[in-house]
Amino acid sequence: MRNKTYNKKKILVVFLCALAVILFLIGRLVYLMIFDAEYYQKKAEALHEREREIKAARGEIVDANGTVLATNKTVCTISVIHSQITDAEKVIQVLCDELGMDEAVVRKRVEKVSSMERVRTNVEKEVGDRIREYELDGVKVDEDFKRYYPYNELASKVLGFTGGDNQGIIGLEVKYEEYLKGKNGTILTTTDARGIELDGIAEDRVEAVPGNTLHISLDYNIQKYAQQAAEKVMKEKQADKVSVLIMNPQNGEIISMVNVPEFNLNEPFVLGTETDSGALTDEKKQDLLNQMWRNGCINDTYEPGSTFKIITSTLCLEEGVVSLEDSFSCPGYRVVDDRRIRCHKVSGHGAENFVQGVQNSCNPVFIDIGLRLGVDKFYKGFRDIGLMDKTGVDLPGEAGTIMHKKSNIGQVELATMTFGQSFQITPIQLATTVSSIINGGRRITPHFGVKVTDRKGREVEVFEYPVEKDVVSEETSAVMRTILESVVSEGSGKNAHILGYKIGGKTATSQTLPRSANKYISSFIGFAPADDPQVLAMVVIHNPQGIYYGGTIAAPVVRDIFANILPYMGFEKDESLISEDELKKEEN
Repeated sequence: MRNKTYNKKKILVVFLCALAVILFLIGRLVYLMIFDAEYYQKKAEALHEREREIKAARGEIVDANGTVLATNKTVCTISVIHSQITDAEKVIQVLCDELGMDEAVVRKRVEKVSSMERVRTNVEKEVGDRIREYELDGVKVDEDFKRYYPYNELASKVLGFTGGDNQGIIGLEVKYEEYLKGKNGTILTTTDARGIELDGIAEDRVEAVPGNTLHISLDYNIQKYAQQAAEKVMKEKQADKVSVLIMNPQNGEIISMVNVPEFNLNEPFVLGTETDSGALTDEKKQDLLNQMWRNGCINDTYEPGSTFKIITSTLCLEEGVVSLEDSFSCPGYRVVDDRRIRCHKVSGHGAENFVQGVQNSCNPVFIDIGLRLGVDKFYKGFRDIGLMDKTGVDLPGEAGTIMHKKSNIGQVELATMTFGQSFQITPIQLATTVSSIINGGRRITPHFGVKVTDRKGREVEVFEYPVEKDVVSEETSAVMRTILESVVSEGSGKNAHILGYKIGGKTATSQTLPRSANKYISSFIGFAPADDPQVLAMVVIHNPQGIYYGGTIAAPVVRDIFANILPYMGFEKDESLISEDELKKEEN
């Protein structure tokens, strides 16, 4: 009896457990079918959907006149879908022939079991179209975009370039990436259980959104001429490199920035022909590429030499430690502490006033006024005028000033700093600071970016840049414009003089470190019209051979540039500035 009762209980427990399991499964099934159906439906769809990316067209970069400097070229991506291939050998043969690839490489990719395998990207559209015409099962030809630069080397270190993913790497391409990149789209296709795309089912497309257009202040015509001028002087003087910077000193817009030798933007990873790439390690090649891509105007510092006398003059005039009529005597050197510091004219300039000292670029005059100013005021003025800060130019990698600590500046250091030695700045820093001196005292921000528009020409953003007022008084600014005009009309900058124009400027010749190497940097910075500066140009020539004085080889480059671009910019000659004798010489 007990056994029968025990068995009944056992059967009841088993029944209840089975019932509980059945009820749980029914409940779970109801939950999955009703409450969680959408989630699992999407999971099921995902198993039968294949996604391909549609690359967005990158926004164009256009110059001040609308000339397109960076655009896109239609290319193709060739891929294979293993499950859809019906004749692998034919696919391998066609792809090898059309793409010019090694058979082993193509075979490996074709035979790889994957949902989709890329065979090659950035294939010319004509080649992609031919492959499409074969109608090979399992071969996909998708169109996308490759960055294209119509003018190859023009402004290469300014524009920069993109990588294989169409993302900016250097220059304006990376600085304005967020505006240029656009948003990629997708293509969704439906497949069966074997992964084969089903016919008759419409593909789901999310169209790509193209990038915006970047408008910059650079002028193609001026850039082209400045590059030709730089290449000419580099060849004539067998120089290592030459930089040219042209900007509007009133608002900071950069009109031209040249750094020769430039490189081909459409082949940015190809070193110059003089380099045997095959013999280089990967590390060495990358180092050479980094050097090739460097923008000397903003990435490299140098001792400015006598062009810095513009700043020294300004600081001393502002502090009232010198007047235009002050008299000086130059025997060809100055002794500071125990150091004999020579003038570039070994025999000396003799008696001269301050203006003549600037015209003659006389080191002893600047040593004298610098010592009058003193370390504290010189250092403070150096900082206040903006030389200790970066300019904020809209290009990546701007270098900062290399300057002594104030506590380490003695009389000798101060003396050499007055004429641009023993510290280093960038060309863009010097051009920006001189702009603030000649434009009435406003510290402007040098820049290329003007505005961004969409594909329909509607403004997305207009860029504004900081301006610091009163870094120099308007009175001192006016005096410096007059003095620097006299440097060109009467002094060491006479090789930059152009009949019918008032040109201001300053020459420089500095020596690189170590001094024993006897390598020099020749430069000239000039502006026009001198009484109302609208354009500033600077030329820096590194390690010229033979004659290396800035007034002899750099000033003529600026003269030639101005002679060509001033009429183009709408500045006509003023015949009243030309004497009868000069007019006759010009006519002859």
